[in-house]
Amino acid sequence: MGVGFEESGAGLTVRLEGAVDIGCAAELKTVLLRALGACKDLSISVEAATYLDVTAVQLLWAAGEQARRSGVGFHIIGGLPEAIAAGLADAGFPAFLSTANAEQNRGV
Repeated sequence: MGVGFEESGAGLTVRLEGAVDIGCAAELKTVLLRALGACKDLSISVEAATYLDVTAVQLLWAAGEQARRSGVGFHIIGGLPEAIAAGLADAGFPAFLSTANAEQNRGV
């Protein structure tokens, strides 16, 4: 399980790895808040994640909404693991799916 990030120019990429659950929710929230306050473009990489619990999904959804309101770019990048895509669809979060699929189709 892990939450990592890397900065480049005006953007920041948050990398989620393994099972992202309540155990790393505080760390994920801190990283997302920092990114939303300090950059103009936020990318979330979930390709190395094996599981996102409801807390992680809620934090990502809230970050996406805050980014939209404040003019910060918000992107899901890389491949979206099938198990996570299915879980997001079951939970009613199609916006993550369409964002991730659009990024994949553009080759990002």
